[in-house]
Amino acid sequence: MKHSVFSLVAGKEISILKSLIMNILLPALIGTGFAQTVKVPPYFTVDNSLSDSLSLIVKSVGLDSTFNVGADGMEQVSFVVVDLCGDKPVLGGVNIGNFLYPASVYKMYVAMEVLKEISNGDYYLSTPYIVRFPNAVDLEKGISWDPRPLLKAGDTVNINYLLDLMITRSDNSAANCLIDVATRDSINETIDGYGWYGSEVTRKFLSRDNEDSAYKNIRGTQTCALHAADFMYRVCTDRLVNPWVSMQLKALLGRQLDTTKLSAGLPHNTMFYHKTGWWSYWTNDVGIVDNGKIKYIISCFTPDEEQEAGPKLKVLSEKVFQLIERRHGHL
Repeated sequence: MKHSVFSLVAGKEISILKSLIMNILLPALIGTGFAQTVKVPPYFTVDNSLSDSLSLIVKSVGLDSTFNVGADGMEQVSFVVVDLCGDKPVLGGVNIGNFLYPASVYKMYVAMEVLKEISNGDYYLSTPYIVRFPNAVDLEKGISWDPRPLLKAGDTVNINYLLDLMITRSDNSAANCLIDVATRDSINETIDGYGWYGSEVTRKFLSRDNEDSAYKNIRGTQTCALHAADFMYRVCTDRLVNPWVSMQLKALLGRQLDTTKLSAGLPHNTMFYHKTGWWSYWTNDVGIVDNGKIKYIISCFTPDEEQEAGPKLKVLSEKVFQLIERRHGHL
């Protein structure tokens, strides 16, 4: 059944049972370390020599430290590379299951669910949506030179516009609207269906005072490099929900406007389908690198402020590209 503009504004009803699970059981599991135990999917071949090489790269750029992240204590990087140049995907990494705040990277999980629901016929890319308080939160653009105006309460747009704005400019207001459209229950059902336990979307991009009542006291959203890399692997193999969802999302990721992190270290004419995120202590980037010969996934979450992390991620990206080239005799 297709949703009208009214029903999208109202959102889908949140069941009492699921709200209790999110507010009571999930935080309890996180607290016991349950969600910190991640499982590498069987379609990846784990290569210890690749992990050793990546560990050296992380150390060489100064990301091997334990970083002070204020009230959250001390944290370390979470880093994964999946080499896609051979017949099978080969995975290596450093602290691959360490859960960190993903900042805007988790908008890709929201986009996945919205596109899934469109694919299921729940609504269309062209379905109109009215922006409501308190979702319109942005006071400035994340990408200052993007010509699209800030969303404000009362604006009528459509789902396609919100998706593009959320992924390419990393717009927080658009993300809040689409979290309402998809609902956190549905987003997390899909996330858990892929085994990405601990990476559930718990918060909107707004203050707790303006959060929906069921989510005011829930723990913040987290994810790890392994889950984000697996997400990208499913995108590039057309196995994220289905080929249509995967290709739609890949098209959005390919138009990412933030090129100040891992993108900065890639050679000219290399496509990078990716999502970045940065806030406070956290600077993150995850995506698919492809120049027609060299192809890999890189997923990096750092507990380091953007000003400090940016130059490090540039060099890290350069070194990883060179490493993949050497592994396949392109140097």
